[in-house]
Amino acid sequence: MARRLAGFLVLLLVVSICEAAFLFQPISDSHRSTALELFTPDHGSFKSLEETYEALRTFQILGIEKKPDLTATACRSISETVGSSSSTAKDLFYALKANSIAECKIDKKASKGIISRLKAAVSGASSLLDFYYSVGGLVLIKDQSSEADVHLADAEGVFRSVKAFSQSDGRWRYSSNNPESSAFAAGIALETHAGIVSLASSEIDQSLISTLKNDIIKLFDSIEKYDDGALYFDDKLVDGHEYQGPVSTTSSVLRGLTAFAAVTAENLNLPGDKILGLAKFFLGIGVPGDAKDFFNQIDSLACLESNRVSIPLILSFPSTVLSLTRKDSLKVGVSTVLGSEVPSLTVKLVGAFSSGSKDASLVESQELNFDKTSGLHILNDLPKSIDVGSYTFVFEIVLHEPKHEEVYFKGSQTKVPISVTGLIKIENSEIAVLDSDLGSIESQKKLDLAGKNAISLSANHLQKLRLSFQLTTPRGRSFKPHQAFLKLRHESKVEHIFVVGNSGKQFEIVLNFLGLVEKFFYLSGKYDMELTVGDAAMENSLLVAIGHIELDLPEAPEKAPRPPPQPIDPYSRYGPKAEITHIFRAPEKRPPQELSLAFLGLTILPLLGFLIGLLRLGVNLKNFPTKPLPATFAVLFHVGIGAVLLLYVFFWVKLDLFQTLKILGFLGGILVFVGHRILSHLAAASAKLKSA
Repeated sequence: MARRLAGFLVLLLVVSICEAAFLFQPISDSHRSTALELFTPDHGSFKSLEETYEALRTFQILGIEKKPDLTATACRSISETVGSSSSTAKDLFYALKANSIAECKIDKKASKGIISRLKAAVSGASSLLDFYYSVGGLVLIKDQSSEADVHLADAEGVFRSVKAFSQSDGRWRYSSNNPESSAFAAGIALETHAGIVSLASSEIDQSLISTLKNDIIKLFDSIEKYDDGALYFDDKLVDGHEYQGPVSTTSSVLRGLTAFAAVTAENLNLPGDKILGLAKFFLGIGVPGDAKDFFNQIDSLACLESNRVSIPLILSFPSTVLSLTRKDSLKVGVSTVLGSEVPSLTVKLVGAFSSGSKDASLVESQELNFDKTSGLHILNDLPKSIDVGSYTFVFEIVLHEPKHEEVYFKGSQTKVPISVTGLIKIENSEIAVLDSDLGSIESQKKLDLAGKNAISLSANHLQKLRLSFQLTTPRGRSFKPHQAFLKLRHESKVEHIFVVGNSGKQFEIVLNFLGLVEKFFYLSGKYDMELTVGDAAMENSLLVAIGHIELDLPEAPEKAPRPPPQPIDPYSRYGPKAEITHIFRAPEKRPPQELSLAFLGLTILPLLGFLIGLLRLGVNLKNFPTKPLPATFAVLFHVGIGAVLLLYVFFWVKLDLFQTLKILGFLGGILVFVGHRILSHLAAASAKLKSA
């Protein structure tokens, strides 16, 4: 039962977390610190210019000042790529992208060569990516140099060539040979079309622009939606090579959409809630841990920040948990997705509803006061109708200037889960033992549930136990917590948990021991009593020991159920064992020092006898080789024998058996080799003497 209680508490926590997930916060300092972690160059540079551009662009958008110095290495890579004749259109595209931020100096001659190569690539393009990289490179050159001649003579023809890859559902194919279409490719196509329009030497046929606008509307008809209102694009391609994931796909579409909206004078007629839904998607993914997803998130939010369709306004909340005890104020922030300031506006609280209730609003519509210092809209005092509990507050943004309605999208109304907490007043707490027949009070004692209790009661199976108390909110209303349990624990660790019911403010539980003897397994003895009252909105939730009760229950019948075996404490099974104290045997008594020295002398005597024997035999060096090579082998042989003898000494003094055997194996090999050579020499010399 205790495990079920723990599980219930976890469930409550999960529910509260899920509700909090519906809130969207603009970019914060956590994104800036993560950017520095994700975009760390390896030995001063990135693997490719694409990664270099993504790092530079991310640092630029987030306004990070203390960033790695990438300019020198970036300019070197850009110069090498621009100056190489083997660079592809993709290489030149990312080199120019990185240069748009690094602002490196590119040689005019090299720049003209790039223009001619990119124009040739446009003419020979056969796939969507070929057009994307070549047209995009020309657009970048145009943005970086006003003198460059990058205009497309047949821009309308190029426009039609790219449009040929489109599908009826608003998606695009990568090439005419690939039947699969994707939303990611649609984003690339829109960005490419925007580049073609900006490079056109004359105005593009408006019927083509209108057709492309219809494709955009069809594409947004296939957009997917989360329960929190976030909108995103995703491809269902089987080929994992082309699958990009919802973050990359949505980012591609958004970049293409904002780029095309920037070059066309016509309104795209996209509902503002679509743009707001995209903003919710990118804000709702939190702080990505992947560098590519992180860049796509930040770059997409930058597109939303400055797009010509509509700039979404985001409500943010420093806290969605308000305390009546501390008299917290309701604070609301309004900003763009990157946290920039917004035009003058008013935030209204238009409704407040109890969670899960469909009743009328608990509050009347009222404006929040704007604090210029903090930039927040504040409601200092919560309405009296708002008490401890969970609510859904409904907010509305009202722009002061009508012209801002065309630039910013505020949404209709925003629903936000708000939790109101407070100290719950606990009073009239008492526990009593009742007579089972008449219901008269046998014994009764007051409880202080906010303090310590040491109640001692006794009862038999013919009596009842009654526990009662009242809970009142700071507003004086009745309060029903998520959990109110009474637990009785026997001396044998057998536990029983009972739910405390309520009627209004009054909480009461009556235990009839006559009907519980079987559930108690007929176990008489001491039962500790513990009361649990808890709620997420209750600031003084309690888990208090009340005392104990001595129960006198009848003897168990033969077939009565037995108490379940209690779980073994894992700590006692897998925890550290008792320390083992080992007493070693006392060392043996050593012999006298004189006896040890005498024994040492006896062991040296054979060595002395060996040396005397050598002298008696007339050992000499007459046959020692005189030639350099045999003499060298003879010296090494004798040195090796001496080394072996010295090794024996070290074996007795310092080395162990394994170390000695390793060294002896090495010395033995040398001795075998040099010994064989010197003995062969001596045998040959002896044979020559005999033959002579």
